[in-house]
Amino acid sequence: MNNKIDRFEIEDIRYNFSYNKKRSEIKIDFNRVAFIFFILILISIIFSIHLLHLGSRQSKVIEKNKNDLLISELYRADIVDRNNNFLVKTVRSIDIGINPLEIIDEKKLLLNLKYIFPEKNYEEVKKRIDKNKFFNFEKKISEENYEQLMKLGDKSIKPRESITRLYPQKNLFSHILGQIDDDNIGISGLEKSFDEDLKNRLEPLKLTVDTDIQYLIRKELEKYNEIFKAKGSAAILMDINSGDILAFTSLPDFDLNKRKQIIDKNYINRVSKGVYEFGSVFKTFTIAAAIDEKLIEPETVFTDLPKTLMCAGFPIREYDQKISPNLTAEQILIKSGNVGSVKIGQKIGVDNFKSFLSKIGILEKIDFDIDEVGKPLEFNWGKCPLATASFGHGITTTLIQLAKAYSIIANGGYYIEPTLIQKNNKNKKKRILDDETSKKVLKILRKITEEGTAKQANVSGYEIGGKTGTANKILNGKYVNKKVNTFVSVFPTSKPQFVMAVMFDETAINKDYVYHYRDGSGFKLKGTPRNTAGWTTVEATGQIMDKIGPILATKYLEVN
Repeated sequence: MNNKIDRFEIEDIRYNFSYNKKRSEIKIDFNRVAFIFFILILISIIFSIHLLHLGSRQSKVIEKNKNDLLISELYRADIVDRNNNFLVKTVRSIDIGINPLEIIDEKKLLLNLKYIFPEKNYEEVKKRIDKNKFFNFEKKISEENYEQLMKLGDKSIKPRESITRLYPQKNLFSHILGQIDDDNIGISGLEKSFDEDLKNRLEPLKLTVDTDIQYLIRKELEKYNEIFKAKGSAAILMDINSGDILAFTSLPDFDLNKRKQIIDKNYINRVSKGVYEFGSVFKTFTIAAAIDEKLIEPETVFTDLPKTLMCAGFPIREYDQKISPNLTAEQILIKSGNVGSVKIGQKIGVDNFKSFLSKIGILEKIDFDIDEVGKPLEFNWGKCPLATASFGHGITTTLIQLAKAYSIIANGGYYIEPTLIQKNNKNKKKRILDDETSKKVLKILRKITEEGTAKQANVSGYEIGGKTGTANKILNGKYVNKKVNTFVSVFPTSKPQFVMAVMFDETAINKDYVYHYRDGSGFKLKGTPRNTAGWTTVEATGQIMDKIGPILATKYLEVN
């Protein structure tokens, strides 16, 4: 009995133990497998999502790189003035083209376009559509118009990102900066001559010009263009020691933002491209050459000077028939004597005078930062050409070369090259004229504004010296009664730092203009007495100096 009970209990216990153990193992194995399976599924889902995300990002990056590549091919560096004011700024824009092959409903498309762009010529648009070739419909569209176009959902409308050159100063630097075409290629000015550099440089191209000074000079030129009914005018202001150009203005000019083709020759760049006879401003070169060759001194006296000389059957006359027959070399320049200048030129001789003019950069085409540069006309030297060149008749050059030559004469005789580009390197200057030549000529130029033909430019406080020049123009091979009036000034003459050359093309007298004399007398004169530089260009130069003088004194004039 006991044995049976024991066996039963043992078997019962074994049975219960065995059942419980088997049930427990089944439960544990199922939960573990389910958990692991769930984790694997979750990881797989996350990994798949990540892969899809990476793939999407990669395609976006590729697309972005394509767009960036497109923009980099059109990139151009900005251009700034010496004070880091923007003269040219590159911004991104959107152009719209139309592919006629993808147009579904032409009538509907044209109606929609007319609604958004009512000013366009849709007869011309229709003709271009009929050619079945892609064409540009609108450049630099606004965000508002872009959104309206995209809402149309027309696949034939093709937006394309491009760049736009903005010129914040509009007309102010048009002859310097120039323009680009629709393919981002420079076609004039610095945009052309620095085309590759602007496409590759990372920093803005920095110029030597001062926007404030340029503005003030241009404003005065515009004013006196109107007063003297000039066909055009020009001015250049330059540091005579470095060649840095602070202002470079030619009128008429044009708004660069409109990107129009300029075909009217009157829009010529009169500073560096226009080639002119400048008249008596060349007399300074005659005196300087003779002094530099040690042939004369300012005090050298010329006696019994005739009122008229004959050369190859043509008369050379004094402009002022009351001029004294006995003059020093200094007085010849102050009174702008023609015959006296011829006598000095004859002392110099053809070879020496030709060599001097070449040395100071008058005769050959100048090497400059922009391509719009004129070439002085060939001059056939001889005894009579020497005589006429001595007082600035028959010989030509450009206004920028005139400024360069005066700079060399005034800066101690050091050779310089005019530049629009600010440079950090300071090259050692080469002296080509005697320092004493500069000192002696400067004293004479100062007396011209004090007592000679340029008294209206004698602005108090700036020690301005200079020389006037009045020349008749040649049309169809003959001299006509149309004037080019020029004044080249240097200041301050005690310590020269700047040269400013101003010219007016085809001026006329003004019977109503009132001149306020600068001699302290308070005297006024109504009406232009003569159509000469002393009454036109000199007056404008004096007014320009009234405006820019304080800026120059504050920012640029060196303190002794």
